[in-house]
Amino acid sequence: MKATEKVVLVTGAARRVGAAIARNLAAEGCQLVLHYRRSRSDAEALAAELRHQYRTECLLIAGDLAAVAFPAQLIAASVEHFGRLDGLVNNASIYQSSPFEQITPEDWQRMEAIHLRAPLFLTQAAAPHLRRSHGAVVNIGDIHGEIPLRSYLPYSVTKAGLLALTRSLAKELGPDIRVNSVSPGVVLWAENQDPPDGDKQALLERNALKRVGNPQDIASAVAYLLFDAQYTTGHNLVVDGGRMLY
Repeated sequence: MKATEKVVLVTGAARRVGAAIARNLAAEGCQLVLHYRRSRSDAEALAAELRHQYRTECLLIAGDLAAVAFPAQLIAASVEHFGRLDGLVNNASIYQSSPFEQITPEDWQRMEAIHLRAPLFLTQAAAPHLRRSHGAVVNIGDIHGEIPLRSYLPYSVTKAGLLALTRSLAKELGPDIRVNSVSPGVVLWAENQDPPDGDKQALLERNALKRVGNPQDIASAVAYLLFDAQYTTGHNLVVDGGRMLY
């Protein structure tokens, strides 16, 4: 499956890793559906950049993935515009601390909605279209789905659930649709907060490569799983510079 002229939907595409994924897919020749929730100016700037640099056709769709009806609406709008769908990248995420004593049902429900419910029902709605194109799904997990992060219990547990969802969907949707995930380590520091498990330098010392990664590392892994890894499904590709060795 070559990337040229393929249509890929990327959730949470306006900024950070999502924007890097979109840029890389545009460079590969894909047409893109760029989903965002609130970052309208960032999404519009990204679309303008991709249209100018790669002549990419970009459809921008805003919406809250936690709204029950929205995932199906997002898929329907994407297919109505392009007439097909070849790839789905479930990148949208919420990263926020939840000290154990302060966790609320609302904290849990929001994390579960974005990290589990939305990817499930986006994939369900996309499946008939992906079957026709023999497309693929890539979920963006986190190494903390396997190594829980203190004071981030809802985040860590729902990211762990996303890895289980990846494996389950791979069974459900094979042989026509491949489903994989990418688990990043540190490729961008969290905005306006220090690492919860030590200062930045100490954290990098617990990393075999002793450095921060780059969003392009994740974007390249996503493209590989979408287009090149034709005999790979149900797999979680860890891109962490060796952090999980420690």
